[in-house]
Amino acid sequence: MPRPPLTDQKPHNLKKSLKNLKNSLKSFKYFLIFACIAAVISTILSVFGPALLGNITTTAYNSINETGAIDWGTIKFYAILIVALYAASGIFGWIESYLLGIFAARYARDLRAQVLNKISKLPISYFDKHQFGDTLSRMTNDIDTVTGSLQESLSEIISNIIMLVGILAMMLFISPLLSVIALISIPVSIVFVAKIAQKAQNYYRTQQETLGKLNSTIEESYSGQLIIKSNSHEPQTIKDFRNKNNKLYQSAWRAQFFSSLAFPITHIFTNLSYVGVCMVGGYQAIAGRISVGNVQAFIQYTNQFNRPITQIAQISSTIQLTLAAAERVFDFLDETEEQPDPADAKQLFALSASAIKNKTAGAHRVAGAVEFHDVSFSYEKDQQIIKNFSCKIEPGMQVALVGPTGAGKTTIVNLLMRFYDPDSGYITIDDVPTRDMKRADVRKLFGMVLQDTWLFSGTIEENLRYGKKSATMEEIVQCCKKAHIHHFIQSLPNGYQTKISEDSDNISAGEKQLLTIARAMIANPSMMILDEATSNVDTRTEQLIQDAFDKLTRGRTSFVIAHRLSTIRNADLILVMKNGQIVEQGNHDQLLRQNGFYAELYNSQFTNS
Repeated sequence: MPRPPLTDQKPHNLKKSLKNLKNSLKSFKYFLIFACIAAVISTILSVFGPALLGNITTTAYNSINETGAIDWGTIKFYAILIVALYAASGIFGWIESYLLGIFAARYARDLRAQVLNKISKLPISYFDKHQFGDTLSRMTNDIDTVTGSLQESLSEIISNIIMLVGILAMMLFISPLLSVIALISIPVSIVFVAKIAQKAQNYYRTQQETLGKLNSTIEESYSGQLIIKSNSHEPQTIKDFRNKNNKLYQSAWRAQFFSSLAFPITHIFTNLSYVGVCMVGGYQAIAGRISVGNVQAFIQYTNQFNRPITQIAQISSTIQLTLAAAERVFDFLDETEEQPDPADAKQLFALSASAIKNKTAGAHRVAGAVEFHDVSFSYEKDQQIIKNFSCKIEPGMQVALVGPTGAGKTTIVNLLMRFYDPDSGYITIDDVPTRDMKRADVRKLFGMVLQDTWLFSGTIEENLRYGKKSATMEEIVQCCKKAHIHHFIQSLPNGYQTKISEDSDNISAGEKQLLTIARAMIANPSMMILDEATSNVDTRTEQLIQDAFDKLTRGRTSFVIAHRLSTIRNADLILVMKNGQIVEQGNHDQLLRQNGFYAELYNSQFTNS
């Protein structure tokens, strides 16, 4: 596969990502400060080790030359001091690791909470335009990369910087000349490593982006196996996966290749300086300009001095990966959110007609008068979906939306629920514009039973309580009987406590639909939106679902997206839509008598059936 151009792989705004990363760490400053202090103490204590070992060598060498015997008392003192220093260094090193471990776990927890909170604030348009797998990858892979790499990198960077400063001070104290020889390799190494790091960063960003796309492909392939197999699409699916997987491989190995070059390059130059130190240091010791112990200590310091440089060079690749992952996380957190609800948002407190008649306390329900006032809407600026849509719906009416695919039926529902707001015009419920209400308040007014049924992993009872946690078991059973699903639930081994699998594939499509209807009945909303879903069930189940629909919508304003026109014969109002406009409206008999577009649609279904 040819190497992709670097211009397509550069970070979008690395400076902004660094700023965001810094700001996100502010709440953990005390953890990081105390970890830094522990790291500094641990490193400083360990820095004195080679000097004390050099003193042992010098003491032994001088005592043998002067008295012919080793001064064991002085050596024992230095040995105990070395053991104490290294033990204290280890304790403070453990404290540093402990604090950074807590930091990483809490930082990951808080980042995931921010991402989940962000998801709840994003408009539906974001989810319509972005792949699920990519968002999931940011929440899992990228956050794990950021937190794990930060924990490792912070510890390494702090320790190695302090180690470098401490060792440099000791080296200069022992011999400025040898220090110059040891340090001459650093600027040369930095130049090479900087060039390599720039290339590695480009590929690490591509790697993280491609990983997100690959996750989306895997998720789609897993969840869509039935469609893939039924259409014999396996070869193309495998080919698409291999292309993305190969792209990930290409960016991953290039990122690793460039980042791994940092270590051998710095190693070459540091080893050359190490040889120079040994040669010059040995000559000075023979000439009596420096003690043998100091030469030994300096050689150890030179070796240790090279180690933090090479380690910093090695973690440069980790830093690049961290920045690439952080950029993706913070790009997501910077996504445009839904417009905030108005500060003076209005609420509806009208009592239902039955509640007023029976003087039922607390039975709050909106009347359900809905009106569209010259509404226009487009998902894309140059492609209008709804054009000057006006319609008045009286309380308690069952309104059916019919029309060909792309006519705007689902868009009407999206506007009604405030998943989107109109480009122009407005919608009112009981004469109150929905734009003047909180989105959550608007959505609480409606219950939804969709064509694509959604049940989560858990018990049947937990799924039924989803819309009303306070529902009693008696209410649940009563609603399930009305939805014709109680008998089926009782036939299961654990009844209402039966676990539904993650994909709810242990129950049929019709049973899923009846469960969602029962769930809506339990929630007892003021109005209903129904996306008719009887095309994939047998005739008997279709009749049960239709009967449950009728019970669910009785006395409520309801909107039904109709696919089988035979199921909406009793609708109070049928809105026939075409190209985002109402071309006909009336009840079933009236529309058939008009012999227009609705009659054409109805007769074509009847003929085809």
